[in-house]
Amino acid sequence: MSNVEAEPSEVRCGALVDDRQPAAVPRVDVLSARQVPLGGPRAMPVRRTLPQRARTLIGAWCFADHYGPDDVSRTGGMDVAPHPHTGLQTVSWLFSGEIEHRDTLGSHAFVRPGEMNLMTGGYGIAHTEVSTPDTTVLHGVQLWVALPEEHRNTARDFQHYVPEAVRIEDAEIRVFLGSLAGDTSPVRTFSPLLGAEINLAPHAAITLPVDTAFEHGLLVDSGDVRVANTPLRPAELGYVHPGVDSLTLVNESDGPARTVLLGGTPFDEEIVMWWNFVGRSHEDIVRAREDWEASSDRFGTVEGYPGDRLPAPSLPNAVIAPRRNPPRR
Repeated sequence: MSNVEAEPSEVRCGALVDDRQPAAVPRVDVLSARQVPLGGPRAMPVRRTLPQRARTLIGAWCFADHYGPDDVSRTGGMDVAPHPHTGLQTVSWLFSGEIEHRDTLGSHAFVRPGEMNLMTGGYGIAHTEVSTPDTTVLHGVQLWVALPEEHRNTARDFQHYVPEAVRIEDAEIRVFLGSLAGDTSPVRTFSPLLGAEINLAPHAAITLPVDTAFEHGLLVDSGDVRVANTPLRPAELGYVHPGVDSLTLVNESDGPARTVLLGGTPFDEEIVMWWNFVGRSHEDIVRAREDWEASSDRFGTVEGYPGDRLPAPSLPNAVIAPRRNPPRR
């Protein structure tokens, strides 16, 4: 997915590697989303929880869009023309609907509920995302992962994975990255990560062992959910600081609840993120933008999309300013 804001924010982020809390005292910050229009003839709105001033990274997760349920007949659905990426991996995960993906590797794949598409941008890639004609309701999340310095110019790659559902009491879990609830995804990442959909039956509770070195973010899609004794409403993300060895989730709703749990070790590198590029300096961003506008071989060509590619927005009239996660309290 492209960050199609007309004036995309520039972000330099460096998580605190010593941000630890005692295992018995989980600390949770509640992050609200802001609405951003996403492509299409009638601009489908998405709810963006990362990045923001209160929290720019959770592990290496640097971008989180949550969208739908979206009536495609009303909004026109998703139609994101060819656009570039550098220095990151994109993770697509759907709850309903179907999206057609094409990229400059020649990949032609579909994103369907319960199936993950992971694309590695590395030095440079371009792709398209279009909801299919049979889609009536589009609903899901689009996530980005920042690549560490030693891998940020890695080769393009694309992986598709369908995790099995793991049932524990009144919860159903699908682990698409990392390990949780006794299941491990085989999909390669370049830093320690966790990504899982967790569904809870009405009034169900579950306690899951987690890695104490990880920080976590629980994004609530539906239901009223309590994590580590902190209430979260739909579209809110609860950030859990590192140092806890388990997370307790409680569905306080009369209906089922759906959540997405993200995690990873704090990302101890500074990055600069602007539009669809992740770099280490303002100059990295300028160079990537120039290469895209010049139709450089760096990004290749997406075949099969019936339209023009997205032009890059104008750069700000200043060196991209740094932003950081808040200091440890």
